[in-house]
Amino acid sequence: MGTTLVTNIGTLATGEIGAPVLTDTSVLIEDGVITAVGADAPGAGLVIDAAGQTVIPGLIDGHVHPTVGEWTPAQNSTGWVRNYLHGGTTSMVSAGELHIPGLPFEELTPRLVVGLARLARRTIGAYRPSGVKVHAGTLLLVPGLTEHDFDELAEDAIHQLKFIFYDWTRLDSGEPEQYLRWAHERGMTVKMHSGGVSRSGSSRVAGHELVTAVAPDVVAHISGGPIPMPDDEIVGVIDDLPDATVEVCSSMNYRATKVTVDRLTEINALDRLTLGTDTPGGTGVIPRGMLRNLCYLSSVCGLAPEVAVAAGTGNVARRHAIPGGIIAPGQPGDLLVMGPVTGSRATTALEAIQLGDLPGISVVLVDGEPLVSGRSEQTPPPSTGATVHHR
Repeated sequence: MGTTLVTNIGTLATGEIGAPVLTDTSVLIEDGVITAVGADAPGAGLVIDAAGQTVIPGLIDGHVHPTVGEWTPAQNSTGWVRNYLHGGTTSMVSAGELHIPGLPFEELTPRLVVGLARLARRTIGAYRPSGVKVHAGTLLLVPGLTEHDFDELAEDAIHQLKFIFYDWTRLDSGEPEQYLRWAHERGMTVKMHSGGVSRSGSSRVAGHELVTAVAPDVVAHISGGPIPMPDDEIVGVIDDLPDATVEVCSSMNYRATKVTVDRLTEINALDRLTLGTDTPGGTGVIPRGMLRNLCYLSSVCGLAPEVAVAAGTGNVARRHAIPGGIIAPGQPGDLLVMGPVTGSRATTALEAIQLGDLPGISVVLVDGEPLVSGRSEQTPPPSTGATVHHR
């Protein structure tokens, strides 16, 4: 892969919650991995001159629904992953490959869901569509799974599990708690659908009583997917599950999102906030969904822009136990170079996010390789663009 130097960075948000914004710095990437921040490399084979723009980690969409390659039957669209790349998303975490036409939601068997997860892991999860890292092969938890199933999943490097179609009349059977124990013993992350029913119409309503009884690692789209639980139940889940991450998605109820963020801010728990789009689905294909999340959190909910960035990068990676999301030595060289669009009052991309203005992307790096350069196809160009030099 060689050596890539991103230089002349005006501002840099590391993606780590609580870390300060850096200024006038650089990032060195060797063989796809960040090796230094603030260093020079005269012999770098590839130099990205950021031209004073802002650099942040590549965005990690913590809630997507992939199906086959870059085709989504939910919108009968192709090429959606490439469009998300141009919107700044360099990694994705599947919340279940459940949009396969004809999937019998009411008759999901252990054999079917295990086979579906293994197929997804070995197809879309085994290659990078348009260069994006898709962590696919998420097991949909149903009654009747065995510990042997969990062993097989671990052998296939499947680490994401989700409650969405589980029969909650079996809540008192002890099976959900057993699933969580088996998952945690194997380093797996358990996500749970919350709120009202999803687009499929087959998911179960999950409010405070049910979510706290299960105690998942991640409470999916707590502010609506698309319908949230009542406000007092949102606050109750946040307070009563102090170890759980709460996720906000683009297909949210915007008012409920503010309730969520306000409570996390009050109790100093913004490290528990993660972001996703919950797309493709009924909300559509939204290439700029993650950027819009950042703008909403900062401009309406009042978060510092670097905190909003961390919610969509480092927080997601840490909670889902995947690489990336932080600009630091040892992390993948997945970066965005971006700046304010001409006409914005902002002078940096972070200021643009705080104003609610969409920033313009000029370069997207994945493992130090510029997969998008010149300008993004999904954002207006920044007022000052970065340049790419091969030596």
